[in-house]
Amino acid sequence: MSARSDYDVIVVGSGAAGGMSALVLAVHGLKVLMLEAGRNYDPLVETPMFQLPSEAPLRGAGTPEKPFGFYDATVDGGWQVPGEPYASADGAGFMWWRARMLGGRTNHWGRISLRMGEYDFRPYSRDGLGFDWPLTYDDLAPYYDRTEALIGVYGSNEGLENTPSSSPDVLLPPPAPRVHELLTRKTCADQLDIPVIPAHLAILSTRQDAERWPAELFPDNPLARRVVGQSMRSRAACFWATPCGRGCSIRANFQSTTVLLPPALATGNLEVRTDAMVREVTVDSSGRATGVHYVDKTTRLDEHASASVVILAASACESVRILLNSKSGAFPQGLANGSGLVGKYLMDTVGASLGGQIPVLEGMPPHNQDGASAMHLYMPWWLYGQQAAGRLDFARGYHIEFGGGRRMPGPGVFSGLEQFTGGVYGRRFKEAARRYYGSFLYFDGRGEMIPNEDCYCEIDPERVDRWGIPTLKFHWKWSKHELNQARHMQRTFRDIIEAMGGRVMGTVHEDGADSIARPGEIIHEVGGAIMGDDPDRSVLNQYCQSWEVPNLFVTDGAGFVSNADKNPTLSIMAIAWRACDYLMDRMRGGAL
Repeated sequence: MSARSDYDVIVVGSGAAGGMSALVLAVHGLKVLMLEAGRNYDPLVETPMFQLPSEAPLRGAGTPEKPFGFYDATVDGGWQVPGEPYASADGAGFMWWRARMLGGRTNHWGRISLRMGEYDFRPYSRDGLGFDWPLTYDDLAPYYDRTEALIGVYGSNEGLENTPSSSPDVLLPPPAPRVHELLTRKTCADQLDIPVIPAHLAILSTRQDAERWPAELFPDNPLARRVVGQSMRSRAACFWATPCGRGCSIRANFQSTTVLLPPALATGNLEVRTDAMVREVTVDSSGRATGVHYVDKTTRLDEHASASVVILAASACESVRILLNSKSGAFPQGLANGSGLVGKYLMDTVGASLGGQIPVLEGMPPHNQDGASAMHLYMPWWLYGQQAAGRLDFARGYHIEFGGGRRMPGPGVFSGLEQFTGGVYGRRFKEAARRYYGSFLYFDGRGEMIPNEDCYCEIDPERVDRWGIPTLKFHWKWSKHELNQARHMQRTFRDIIEAMGGRVMGTVHEDGADSIARPGEIIHEVGGAIMGDDPDRSVLNQYCQSWEVPNLFVTDGAGFVSNADKNPTLSIMAIAWRACDYLMDRMRGGAL
């Protein structure tokens, strides 16, 4: 597509927020320019879906360049991006995952798609900590329905506390539990009173209804119905045969590159420029956004693109970086930063893990282990009553993800087996491997962090990246709530393993600081440009619109006011869709 000069909207970023923003605006007829810092990426031809570990270097094991393994979909990214440094102050140890590729982190993510509940939008009202959102669950519920129907999410409605149900027929049927999941569900129900229910994942367990959903999602928009219907018909149901983290050439799982961008491009209203590293948002003398400066990474030239509206959707910290680097006479502390809150109240998911060996699962005969590469069941937070009664020493909850089974062994799967075998080798080692394989279970907690003033990022005065753009420095400090929560996670995992008659592998730490994952390690960072009702205490309004620059929106996780124990991607997309509907209404009314 030839380059234009008269764009209605520039969208910075192509992942969950950027892809959703571009699609919603393009199907409504706006001319959209998308700028992506990474290279072009086409999962239909680049995805190694069926290659074996034996075909990869180091049998597919992780390396500093590919920490999630050789076959992981992330290209030109990870915890470290060459030539794009960042720093942590005072040993904070923040880990910043970036994916420099079209579609961003949606090519890599775990596809866990959990709705935030009523409590999650009113945390301050419940316990006096953090902040309330300027919107409610009821405000977002219709957009959760639309997002789930558009991208395809399997799961069930269980009616549990603060675990919202979708509208009827929105969710696809969940796959059947596997042996280790059945054992975990029975043990938790019989002995521990912990609910274990179908997980919600953005994977097509069946094909989408391409006749019903486009008409319901876009009832008065023939263009949207046509392109979304074409996209849905081109997606296959999951083969249950390959890890989602590799990407999906049959478009069964959700990636922006296979679900959001194709229909957006099919409208003829979206232009995508990759290798476009955005440096700053430009403004005119009245303080309105006029466009963005970006570095063309192929020519190394500074370019400018103009539009009536600018949307930052580059991921929370990258959008914050752009705002802080967008300095002018009108905005000496960075764009939209009159409150001084840009970069403040960063949050990540609280994480802790523990594994166990379960003797009852030893020596299992070969059996069908087909299913999603991720979990079929999970455990939502279940102790709201204890928290409300003050019987726990932390204020917010967590959910539990768990895995195991006898799928294809990955690299290092038999490392550590000597603690069970005494170090046998040869034929006896092969016998031991067959006996123990599939008898290991691994539990991961994913909990809510309460925002605090000690967690923020700022522009590093001493560093620039290879493109000459100032970089970020991170500050971090967990509160006692997060540390106590991580300790509780490990104790819970121990109780589950022992209730199964199993043996804990690893240490159950009594100090939460020893069990909690590093900040940023769970790759759920949000905040930094929080939304609110008061311009003096927030950066954005409830529609992701800047208080100070009305034609500037930030639709990614930067606007999150809290970081519930639900993975943020589904909420990011629902909030972005709602924001773009508002943006469209404002443009039609001449307000933008």
